[in-house]
Amino acid sequence: MSKFRDLALNLAIEAETAAPAMAAADGGRKNAVLLALADLLEKSAKRLIAANLKDLLAARKAGLSPARLDRLTLNQRRISAMADGARQVAALPDPVGRVLDGAVRPNGLRLSRIAVPLGVILLVYESRPNVTVDAACLSLKSGNACILRGGREAFISNRELGRLVSRALKSAGLPERAAQVAGAPDRELVTSLLALDRHIDLVVPRGGKELVAEVLEHSRIPVLKHLEGICHTYVDASADPGLAKRVVLNAKTDRPSTCNATETLLVHHDLAGVFLPDCLAALAGAGVEIRADPATETIAGRAGVNVVKATEEDWKTEYNELILSVKVVPDLDSAIRHINSYGSRHTDAIITSSLTAAERFQREVDSSSVMVNASTRLADGHEYGLGAEIGISTGKLHARGPVGLEGLTTYKWLVEGSGHLRE
Repeated sequence: MSKFRDLALNLAIEAETAAPAMAAADGGRKNAVLLALADLLEKSAKRLIAANLKDLLAARKAGLSPARLDRLTLNQRRISAMADGARQVAALPDPVGRVLDGAVRPNGLRLSRIAVPLGVILLVYESRPNVTVDAACLSLKSGNACILRGGREAFISNRELGRLVSRALKSAGLPERAAQVAGAPDRELVTSLLALDRHIDLVVPRGGKELVAEVLEHSRIPVLKHLEGICHTYVDASADPGLAKRVVLNAKTDRPSTCNATETLLVHHDLAGVFLPDCLAALAGAGVEIRADPATETIAGRAGVNVVKATEEDWKTEYNELILSVKVVPDLDSAIRHINSYGSRHTDAIITSSLTAAERFQREVDSSSVMVNASTRLADGHEYGLGAEIGISTGKLHARGPVGLEGLTTYKWLVEGSGHLRE
């Protein structure tokens, strides 16, 4: 264990040492890093795919599910997307140095509040290697140093990506150790890092519930997190059935392994008989297993769609698979109560043509993203114009929802006087 403590301490101290240079770097130099990284990603695509193949072969032998293998895979399209993401972050305004507000007190004392980097960020995540690039880009653009610890299954891929980030930093004259991929996949290293609150300022876990819960259990550092993505789509009585079906199919089947995929479909009683037969058939045709309440079971039976009886546990479950819980509710009030009781405050959507219903849903659903006539899959930093995201926060302090550049800054007060004294 002492080996991991020493390794963790070295990583943290090197990041802490690099952090002042990142905080002082101007926007042009930070952008130069990201643009250089984008070019390196494209030029190194064959090498990255070869490294990723080694991870994939080991993952298949270890029995990873198809959904997790998909998250692990790097191909030309995904590498190009990472490069595009780096360029998009470079094109965003520099979040550091923004004047958030200011005032002149009656006694002439001048105050301003400005955005500054957090310092050192530790990111702990699972099998998606693209997170390595997203996290590095956002951390560096916001003037922070970062320690990147991906999952064991992506270790070789992440190591190669980390080398490219270091080369990009060096090319811009910034410390190579401002972004470090942890050099060991062992869990003990993470536990050791989580104790270093004197050197690391924020932890961002990205992954499943078990990973986040473990980080929360061991961390002495503030954590920006969401535990689950139990997202809902509610189809209101006034919804257009065709539009609702398209949105529901996208929200469930576009990429079911992600945290913003819909896990529960709620349907207003007055529309259920018209909407559900066609929608359930389309979902089943897309390979979705339906976990149904009694009212949905009855409608499905008449439509010839096979379903499974839902249990109480289903309403509390993030499947991350082609499984969907479906419930008929009597009214909007019931839908809101269900979401606030069973949801994870991640993302929830209403499909409606009623402005009153939409406004009530947005006002009363207590989630970090609340959608109207849109797929929950849109809850994403890129889709929100953040360039990329470091993660999604369902907490209510500091940052909420998709966390981009602004969420990786804090602020300090600048106070200017002319011999002012406290009287």
